[in-house]
Amino acid sequence: MSFTIERDRLLSEIDALAAFSDAEPPAVTRIVFTPTDLKARAWMKARCKEAGLSVRQDAVGNTFARWNGYEPAAPVVGTGSHIDAIPNAGKYDGVVGVLGGLEAIRSLKQSGFRPKHTIELLVFTSEEPTRFGIGCLGSRLLSGTLAADTARKLTDNDGITLDEVRRQAGFDGELEQVKFPNDYYKAFIELHIEQGPLLERQHTPLGIVTKIAAPASLRILIEGAGGHAGGVLMPDRHDALCAAAELILAIESGARGSGAMDTVATVGICEVFPGAVNSIPSRVRLSVDVRDTDLQRRDGLVRTIETTSQAVAAKRKVAIHSELLNADAPADCAPAIIEALSQSCSKHKLNFLPMVSRAYHDSLLISRIAPIAMLFIPCRNGYSHRPDEYAHPDDIVRGTLVLAETLAALSG
Repeated sequence: MSFTIERDRLLSEIDALAAFSDAEPPAVTRIVFTPTDLKARAWMKARCKEAGLSVRQDAVGNTFARWNGYEPAAPVVGTGSHIDAIPNAGKYDGVVGVLGGLEAIRSLKQSGFRPKHTIELLVFTSEEPTRFGIGCLGSRLLSGTLAADTARKLTDNDGITLDEVRRQAGFDGELEQVKFPNDYYKAFIELHIEQGPLLERQHTPLGIVTKIAAPASLRILIEGAGGHAGGVLMPDRHDALCAAAELILAIESGARGSGAMDTVATVGICEVFPGAVNSIPSRVRLSVDVRDTDLQRRDGLVRTIETTSQAVAAKRKVAIHSELLNADAPADCAPAIIEALSQSCSKHKLNFLPMVSRAYHDSLLISRIAPIAMLFIPCRNGYSHRPDEYAHPDDIVRGTLVLAETLAALSG
């Protein structure tokens, strides 16, 4: 049986979804539970219903589009990703996995294939940590990695809780009901742009992920003493931003000095109060992202950051408080799904690269309750999370075709 990917439909839908944005093109900004996000969700649900799939949403907004198999009691074969986008992002991150997943299912239906196992497209809520400071919110709740009680108390920058925001957006029900049983999935596969340069550099059309790196996220609050920029002499200053600068450089140095290429650390947010040119900063908030494929090495760097924070606090006479938001373990991809992906590539004479995902994805959390794997396609220059993020149409179609073949193999 052969499957046909309707290239023009897939590419036009990627463009159409990109139009739901709070940024000027080509940038895409789509923050979870904003009016723009809700419009994009409604558009996505309409496409799934047009494809003949039944659609439901859970209490946190995870969206499930289902094609029932002829043995409905059998565990589900799942695919999908996310459609939320950080500020000033591109149009392919997550979206290729969602719309590619939908197109893969449509290609199976149009071919006359009948699945034994139900095939389900999953659109995860808030893979990006933009609003609530924690990534993969929907998949954390689905996998039970994040307790419902903890989740409902998460707040955005305006101090509004997740519970308030989701209910205002129309997602009712209790968060305790979101978690899946451990036997729900037979397999879950996520198609995604690489977000790195390796496939392009090696002129390889596809990457089959064998392991996903382990992320940890911290919020750090630095409290010093404010004052007039002209009135407070240098020996008397307790400048929170200067302390933050010293700590940021120490975090960078710690990652560079780990001795491993897979160790990375990023301070992605630095909020300065009061933020006036003639006022000494009295308070700074930092958001820190630390990742590694080795859990012990990653946790060692997190401990080093804590030790360094206290040393900087003592030296500069400021107070530094850190909060660990999450510290996830790495995930190994399931050999059976890797083999199915490999066979699909071989069938179409497509070269592939076994690789590590250094970015983390919802599949990392789903791995706690199901066998998972990821399929990567190249992105130009490895760029992602920026407006010039780009995946070539040929690569998108190839990835979608291999996904379709793999879904058929696992669900037949």
